[in-house]
Amino acid sequence: MGQADCVIGSRWLPGAVLHQAQTRLRRFTSRCFHVIVELLFWLHVKDTQCPCKLIRSGAVQKIHPTLCIADLAFDVNLLVSLKRAGFRIKEVPIEWTDVAGSKVTASLFRSSLTMFLSVLRVRLIYSPFYQWLKPLRPWEAWVYKKLRAPRPLSRDESKKG
Repeated sequence: MGQADCVIGSRWLPGAVLHQAQTRLRRFTSRCFHVIVELLFWLHVKDTQCPCKLIRSGAVQKIHPTLCIADLAFDVNLLVSLKRAGFRIKEVPIEWTDVAGSKVTASLFRSSLTMFLSVLRVRLIYSPFYQWLKPLRPWEAWVYKKLRAPRPLSRDESKKG
């Protein structure tokens, strides 16, 4: 891993090899999600959702209490936590085969909405206004239940785990 604390694979960097590309709609929603994440966090990571991530154990141990998202936006929570803790992230091209019939593609709208709400929540967690949003937690739990997604943990719950 050299000078990086976290190395992540990227399907969007030059040199990446895609054996089976995603559908156009999935690529479009992926790039829209990338723009939203970049506007909210300035991670400068082209492929936050690639599952290939190698992280030094010391970095994982330090950020573990800050992780609170258990759905498909977990990757963003992970990378934001690493960046905020001062760890270095390096992105490398990867060889990738997209799995046909994935759960994300089958329920693209619901998955996209869940990911958007979770990323927005990560942004709010690092906002000074987060404590004022506590009265909205029951509504948040209801929304995630309707989306059939795991409810995000509060800061206190994630620190206990």
